[in-house]
Amino acid sequence: MTLAVTAATGGLGRQTLDALLRRVPASELVAIARRPEALADLAALGVEVRGASYDDPDALRAAFTGVDRLLFISGSEVGRRVVQHGNVIDAAKAAGVGFVAYTSILRADTTSLLLAAEHRATEEALAASGLTYALLRNGWYHENYLAHLPTYLANGVAGAAGDGLISGAARADYAEAAAAVLTGTGHDGAVHELGGEAYTLTDLAATISTVTGQDVRYTNLTEEAYRDLLISVGLPEPVATVLADADRGIAAGELHVPGSDLATLIGREPVSLRAAVEAAVAGAAATV
Repeated sequence: MTLAVTAATGGLGRQTLDALLRRVPASELVAIARRPEALADLAALGVEVRGASYDDPDALRAAFTGVDRLLFISGSEVGRRVVQHGNVIDAAKAAGVGFVAYTSILRADTTSLLLAAEHRATEEALAASGLTYALLRNGWYHENYLAHLPTYLANGVAGAAGDGLISGAARADYAEAAAAVLTGTGHDGAVHELGGEAYTLTDLAATISTVTGQDVRYTNLTEEAYRDLLISVGLPEPVATVLADADRGIAAGELHVPGSDLATLIGREPVSLRAAVEAAVAGAAATV
């Protein structure tokens, strides 16, 4: 059985490969990336490394040759993903891949989030392809917020999410879930809505305060004001618009998933927000 992971140099791809290495021999794994040279350490462990870009259909077909089960991680180039993801799906079908697990977004088929449009199109393309597949509809990562920990400590947390609940989880937990689906059975046609502990941005600020001993508070803005703030700190307007819209969706409950499949797939409770903040604070201290 040959298991492959795309976008293998990214955070989710690499952590999924680490999780797979705890489950199956390295000789059964294929890591696919635009920059295969960045995966020399995996190659040294016995993982087969193949190069392919989502923009290169021929390279994708070659990279998928002999693959039985594929983790298809969504691309990062918002606005280009419908074409790129179509290339991946076509190549997987041409190469005879037996099963594809795709990393989507919560409630991709019904949510109003701007960020979901390309995921919805990809899910529809998978359904039309004839491939056997599963959908891993991931919620927000704790890391989406904790990457900005220094900013929060200096300026507080700002957003437009109101009291909306976020079903957040650590990237490593989503990776464990992906590894469980790729190595498990009974997932053909499954739609897994994935998320962990529910919290608000006020909860996030309070948790950072508790862990660090600093007074960090959440400031709620209108969607428009939050978009303008993101633009003012250097984000391109299209990116700022999507992020502000995501907070609008959070306020409306679109990134909250009660009864998530995540704990079931990984066999334990996901990493809590408190534990994630403690790890981020410890990591920041270690680099000083």
